[in-house]
Amino acid sequence: MSENFTRADVDKIIVSEKDAIKFVLDRFSVVKNSKKIRDLVDFQAMNKYMLMAHNQEELKLLGNIVASHKKIPLHDILDKYEEHLKIALKKEPTIKTHLNVMMHIFGYFSKYFSQSEKDLYYELLRQFKEEQITVGKMLSEIGPLIYRFNNTYLARQTYFLLYADTRPGILFAVLNNKN
Repeated sequence: MSENFTRADVDKIIVSEKDAIKFVLDRFSVVKNSKKIRDLVDFQAMNKYMLMAHNQEELKLLGNIVASHKKIPLHDILDKYEEHLKIALKKEPTIKTHLNVMMHIFGYFSKYFSQSEKDLYYELLRQFKEEQITVGKMLSEIGPLIYRFNNTYLARQTYFLLYADTRPGILFAVLNNKN
């Protein structure tokens, strides 16, 4: 098979929830093997919104586990973290949990938006809530904003990597037309 993909090929690639979970667990095994707290801190930060979509309670617990690194041996932290990471990822994301994540993400940009752009964002949220658009489509609308507003924290989130549709969105077009 050729490794040269066309744009149409890329648009057809869909990451399943199972693939997303496998990706995150594979990345955690790299962290666990590194035996470095910094790698665990980075992993937690990069997966915040992915974990929030799955299980917000476990996300908080995982954060507490990472924060306990000065009191507990690292190997114990890594084992406990892995246990709770698997618990978190077993819970399926829902429309409600994805909406919660999208509202958290909206907080990074809302101060830059005009009222009409905010209205457009809320309309997209409504469409997502009513299952008229997918999580991938919604994130394709948000994704370009990350780069426009140079938000490196969001750019590193696996949530966008694993769920976003590859096609550009409406908000990006609206913002580009304003410049």
